[in-house]
Amino acid sequence: MKALIVIALLGIVASLGSALFHLVTDRSTDSRKMVRALTVRIGLSVALFILLFVAWRFGLIQPHGVQP
Repeated sequence: MKALIVIALLGIVASLGSALFHLVTDRSTDSRKMVRALTVRIGLSVALFILLFVAWRFGLIQPHGVQP
């Protein structure tokens, strides 16, 4: 489960980096590549949230508080 979460987070960061790259290098006003990369990032973020919620519901992960 931890590996799946880490892979999703790496995908989110990679997509964000791709959007930044297209923002910097694409000089046209119509940057579809950047919009696509940000759309992928949003999709991955929502999927990760749903995955975490489902894993919690089935008892695969347990939330814990921050210990002082």
